[in-house]
Formats: sequence, structure tokens, C-alpha cells
Amino acid sequence: MQKLFFLSVLICFSSAIGQTKIPTVESQIKTALYAAPEMYKDGAKILGYNQEGKLITLREGNNGLVCLADDPHKDRISVSCYSDKLEAYMARGREFIAEGKTEAEKRELRKKEIDAEALLMPKEPAAVYVVTAKQEDLDFETGELKNSRIRYVLYRPYMTAEETGLPTQPGLPGMPWLMDANTHRSHVMITPATEN
Repeated sequence: MQKLFFLSVLICFSSAIGQTKIPTVESQIKTALYAAPEMYKDGAKILGYNQEGKLITLREGNNGLVCLADDPHKDRISVSCYSDKLEAYMARGREFIAEGKTEAEKRELRKKEIDAEALLMPKEPAAVYVVTAKQEDLDFETGELKNSRIRYVLYRPYMTAEETGLPTQPGLPGMPWLMDANTHRSHVMITPATEN
């Protein structure tokens, strides 16, 4: 009988340890909006996580910006906002990750779909804003974030150095550069210089 009781306690303890605590809707929205430009905050659509850890819409939007709350299953804080013209691209990436695809497989599959025009991408560069921080810099209850960093990204497939006039490697701090030039995932990266 004691062995059975001990086994029950052990199972309950193991399942409690394996569960990820999910912040409240309010906390997730507040944290996600750190990545949004001020003029878009009130009308941005917010995607986040329910208490089962499933990605859902936390708040509908009306201004063309989609914000993604921090994934509670990951160690570092990372929130992003992006043009709704990129939602199909972003959602497809999330689907591939959920299917257990590797990063290389995800890239190859999205490339095939973009090239076949099954996955539509914007004709003009579309913005992404990404805010990152250490886990300990997030107040889990309130959604307050400190010591965060932001980077700006402009996506459009097959941009080239020649067409944009941008280097294809990072240069001086804060200088824009073209990452993955002339590929389906080409994007302009702008990471502001850190303060000394």
C-alpha cells in the first residue's frame, strides 16, 4: 500500500514539473506589445497561449499588425510584431515546427511553396519588429520587461545587394544589411547599437 501511495505522489509530482506555467492574457498582451510601434499598439492583433500551451488569438486587431507573445516553452524572452502580409509565411513556419520539422526542412519547404506561389509573400518589403530579453528580465505576473533589445527586419523574397545597395554582412553597429540575399527569405536587418 505504501508503494502504491509513493508511486501516486511521484506521478503527480512528475506531471506538475513537466507543465509550463502560462502568463495571464493581460501579461502576454503587455509583453507582446513591447515590439509594436506606438501608433499600432491599440489596434494590433495579439497571438498568445492558452493555459494548455496552445497558440490562440488573445485579441483581434484592425490595423494590419500582428503581435506574437513570448513562447512560454522557451528559456529566453522573444516577442515580435509583423505586418499581416507576412502572417501566411509566419503561420506556415509555426505549422512546420509543430510537425517536428528541422530548421533546414522548414526553410526548404517554405522555399518550394513560395516559388510555386502556393505561399504568397508581399511584393514590397514588410516589417517585423523583434524584442528579446533574458528570462529574469520579465515580471511574469505583470508583463513588465526590462533590459530588452529590439531589432527591425524588412522581408521580401529575392532582394539582392545590387538592387538594395546594402551589404550582405553586418557592418557598423546599427547599420542595415541584407541577410540571406537573393533567397526566398531575404530580409533587411537593422539592430540598433547598444549604449555603452
